[in-house]
Amino acid sequence: MSIPESTNSEKNLAVVAFGKLRVFLTFLALAIGLASPALAGANDEDVQTAWRLLDYVAVDYRGAVADGKVKSPQEYAEMTEFSAAVETKITALPASANRAALVTEAKAFRAMVARKAAPDDVAKAARALGTDLLNAYPVPLAPAKAPDLARGAALYAVNCASCHGLNGDGHGPDAAKLKPAPVAFRDAGRARERSPFALYQVIGQGLDGTAMRSFSELPSQDRWALAFYASRFAFIDSDKGEQIWKTDAGLRSRVPNLAALTGLTPAALGREIGQNKADAVLAYLRAHPEAVTEVRAGSLTVAHEKLQASAAAYAVGDREAAKKLALSAYLDGFEPVEPALAACDATLMGRIEAEMGNLRAMIGRGEPVAAVKDQVAVLDTLFSDAEEVLSPDAASTASTFIGAFTILLREGLEALLIVVAMIAFLRKADRGEMVRHVHSGWVVALIAGGITWAIATFFIGVSGANRELTEGFGSLFAAVVLLSVGIWMHGKSQAGEWQRYINETLGKALSRSSAWFLFGLAFIVVYREVFETILFYAALTAQGSGAVILAGAGSAIALLGVIAWVMLRFSAKLPVSEFFKYSSALIAVLAVVLAGKGVAALQEAGMIDIAPLIEVPRIPVLGLFPTWESVGAQLLTIAIVASGAWYNGKRASKPSAA
Repeated sequence: MSIPESTNSEKNLAVVAFGKLRVFLTFLALAIGLASPALAGANDEDVQTAWRLLDYVAVDYRGAVADGKVKSPQEYAEMTEFSAAVETKITALPASANRAALVTEAKAFRAMVARKAAPDDVAKAARALGTDLLNAYPVPLAPAKAPDLARGAALYAVNCASCHGLNGDGHGPDAAKLKPAPVAFRDAGRARERSPFALYQVIGQGLDGTAMRSFSELPSQDRWALAFYASRFAFIDSDKGEQIWKTDAGLRSRVPNLAALTGLTPAALGREIGQNKADAVLAYLRAHPEAVTEVRAGSLTVAHEKLQASAAAYAVGDREAAKKLALSAYLDGFEPVEPALAACDATLMGRIEAEMGNLRAMIGRGEPVAAVKDQVAVLDTLFSDAEEVLSPDAASTASTFIGAFTILLREGLEALLIVVAMIAFLRKADRGEMVRHVHSGWVVALIAGGITWAIATFFIGVSGANRELTEGFGSLFAAVVLLSVGIWMHGKSQAGEWQRYINETLGKALSRSSAWFLFGLAFIVVYREVFETILFYAALTAQGSGAVILAGAGSAIALLGVIAWVMLRFSAKLPVSEFFKYSSALIAVLAVVLAGKGVAALQEAGMIDIAPLIEVPRIPVLGLFPTWESVGAQLLTIAIVASGAWYNGKRASKPSAA
């Protein structure tokens, strides 16, 4: 393999056989949601070729022009042809919301080359146009998995060393015979301007008229291995780079995945963090590309990726794809780490949830592209903050214990209040034999929770959408049941009403179908909380010591046991009318809370649209979320409770009026 310093023929460079690959890439882009149906017909070959030409101009223009004068007529003619070809290919792309702006930008770029603009300005314009082009017409730019550098070394020795030299200095045994000379990969100045993706393109397409032939017969992953191996010769300070990478969370969010790494040049990163630091970081990442694909506690790589894809789809006018990608960023990217974040920093977790909802609402309303991109930038920053909070270094024994304790206490308390109220009610009714159905319900719920954990851990996993749907429908079902039970209890809060009910109907009702009702209600309210607790604890397990988590859970269980004992003792001493009055009030409050939580969960699953309500605070423990839909569900529940209380009061007043 011989990559020349500059090319002699653009004509053959632009005409490359990508037919079968283009079909595959288009299918892949649709499958992972990075391309909309409108872009399915986009010519990936033209997009990639235009990007590649821009990349070469950014690197080689410096050898053609200096101080407004032509240094090399041959190279300047090449730069002129390349800039014209870029404009032609962009003009021929399928229609999109951004094509006109891209054509204008391409014309301006061609004019810069024509007037012999400064190399730094031309390089900056080429990079900017290349970035805008890929944002408007997304095409796959990264390997499917981290390249194998050992494989790359073996391939390089067989195919490339004879021209480029074993150490990448451009002085291989055959180099002297070649015109133009093969590129020296150790030339740091040029290497800073080239990305692994640019090298991958040359390896796959070759350059006709030069010694650099196409290596398209190599599998894609082998070409990526070669590209990464060749890209690392100029940068050797990988130890320093590793230290920077592992300690700088902001940098990790800047290079969140292989797509970002393969398209990144040291020069571009150097403008952000300093050239020496950028050289060291990319020396490490190009030698260890697996560093950006490692699955770590607190990694939000998928969320970053989906957000960027959403912004790209929105920029080309595909609002539906943008909305789906934004939802996927939440469900597939953020939802898996949400439990751990909630345990460590509930405020940050709540803000991310709110801002994700705002993003989807902005997309739904058709807000300006700039506003949506700004919102994506806000979320990227919040995700970086979350990664810092969730990093292993940030975890401590105390935080793990507190997280395990508060999660189980919070989730268990909701279920406990309802189950204890049911048991106390049955004892007040002198139907102690029916209590076993309540106990059966919550015991089976715990068993079902254990089975759910096993399935989620060892078999299929529980997606974010399934979790939110389970929570949403479970909460709404429980709210409906509690509403009816609460209104019924309120109606029996008068001692006379209760005694009449006992004498006339209770025995029959409890002896027929109520056993299943009691079992079902206990099962639903407990399983809902168990399901969520399992997911929270699975996230905590990835962060902290199992012994500490067990200690936190044990402490919470002990406290819940004390609370249950106090509640049962207190309820036993209450007069019947007072018991029903307090129980109905408690159940009404829980119904309002669950109504809000249920709607919020279905919104997070994408089943219900989001209309933000900025004036309302976010208080999850009360089921209060700042959206019209969630607040509306709670207001409706309150209205039903008030109507039931009014109706019960009216019925209770009839006998006395008579």
